[in-house]
Amino acid sequence: MVCLAVDPAEFGADRETIRLALEVEHMEVRPVWKPKHLQPVFHAWASVGGRVAEALFRDGLCLPSGANLSADDLSRVVEGVRRLVR
Repeated sequence: MVCLAVDPAEFGADRETIRLALEVEHMEVRPVWKPKHLQPVFHAWASVGGRVAEALFRDGLCLPSGANLSADDLSRVVEGVRRLVR
């Protein structure tokens, strides 16, 4: 899994803007996994910490990856992200 964390102030777009822009180009891009302590099934359980996980969920994005990702597909993903940089 290839993930990145986006600093919206530096990049010029937030995670969701990037995700939606790449989705329009038919690229499957997802937010980083939601931390367990934020999932409804665990709402009654105590948690310790969580700030890092929350920040990764807020700003993190999983990009297309895998052994079957061609060089052309990789270039498409990279260029799609680059087009959004301020």
